[in-house]
Amino acid sequence: MSSKEFTFDEVTQHNKEGDLWVVIDSKVYDLSRFADLHPGGANVLYANAGKDATQVFFGLHRLEVLQRPQYSRLQVGAIRGQTESIKPLAPGELSLVPYAEPTWLTPGYFSPYYSDNHRQFHKAVRAFFMEFVYAEAIRCEDSGKRISQEVVDKLSEINFLAMRLGPGKHLKGLTLMGGMVKPEEYDYFHELSNSLCRRWITNGTFSDYFTTLCKTDAGLVVLLIERTDAVSTKAVKTSYSATAGTAFVTFDKARVPVANTLGQVGKGLSVILSNFNHERWMVTATSLGAQRVVVDECLKWTNQRIAFGKPLHAQSVIRAKLAAMISRVEACQAWVENITLQMNNMSYHEQSDKLAGPIALLKQFVSKAGRETAEDATQIFGGRGITASGMGKIIENYHRTSPFDAILAGAEDVLGDLGVRQAIRKMPQNARL
Repeated sequence: MSSKEFTFDEVTQHNKEGDLWVVIDSKVYDLSRFADLHPGGANVLYANAGKDATQVFFGLHRLEVLQRPQYSRLQVGAIRGQTESIKPLAPGELSLVPYAEPTWLTPGYFSPYYSDNHRQFHKAVRAFFMEFVYAEAIRCEDSGKRISQEVVDKLSEINFLAMRLGPGKHLKGLTLMGGMVKPEEYDYFHELSNSLCRRWITNGTFSDYFTTLCKTDAGLVVLLIERTDAVSTKAVKTSYSATAGTAFVTFDKARVPVANTLGQVGKGLSVILSNFNHERWMVTATSLGAQRVVVDECLKWTNQRIAFGKPLHAQSVIRAKLAAMISRVEACQAWVENITLQMNNMSYHEQSDKLAGPIALLKQFVSKAGRETAEDATQIFGGRGITASGMGKIIENYHRTSPFDAILAGAEDVLGDLGVRQAIRKMPQNARL
């Protein structure tokens, strides 16, 4: 990248075949030798030769394109007296797009649920994921391979996986996020804030241990089975994720020591069910985080996409879809935070008694909202919303994967029925119209 400066008049002189310059966000690019290699053809470049092509560029490309080495090296300088105004978010930095962040993270807004420590913790977790995990996630999605041991080690260093289990005695003595929060102060709002950052599940293809519900003469029991020659896995291809490691697991005369029993023999189903409330709550939190990203993408796209001489949001039908998306995500946020507050103030026994139904209904509501938002977002992006690369790649990914939130940790119909049955069970006997 050159530090040379040009006047705009100098740039306008480079406006023909073999001598083609454009300006994008104050930066000057020499596309003379690139024109014939342009994936979209050379004509679109010639039409903007010697001009400021910022608006045209961002109507067709994401900002990240300019950051790729093969394109960034085409920059020969910048316009004198101007500075770039369109920059990627720094790790941990918040989006300023309205509704892209929950209000508790938005400057000037207030919340009774979150402290400054929650906000600092969230910023640190977001920065960590952007710096160490995001690129790895993209690479693994493209290749279908497991995440590297290096990333796993970095997650272990900050005790991220332990924090994903929620607050509790298992955190005692651990250093969380480099000491940013004390184990005894870590709560479900800390976990909710780190749930806004990404999703990896399953892992059967790569697992070294398998938590397995087994049927015995003494009843159901949960065993921790180590991968040995008696344990085999076969990858199961899904439309959800190439790197999730979904697998068909076969145990052929596998034997484990008695010490690998989790919980009591005969109480295995209770062990499995004990995780459901937290798991369902966690799925809603990650779905909510993804929906925020989609809102951010759609507001940016409708602002920069020009159709018939006007931005896309000039169309009332587009604004209506945006209104519906924003309303859904804000409603989901309010319900999730209310449930999280209850979890923070209830014992495990109280949560099991009082929150199983509400969490089930919450998850059903959030996953349905996610699918509706995915549909609206795809309509807003049009053809780009069904392409796995380019402007609509995030929308395509969410449209393809959001239906799985309706299945993970319990299907929507089952959870809806569970929530209502629990409500009916708690109906007072003398309740009458």
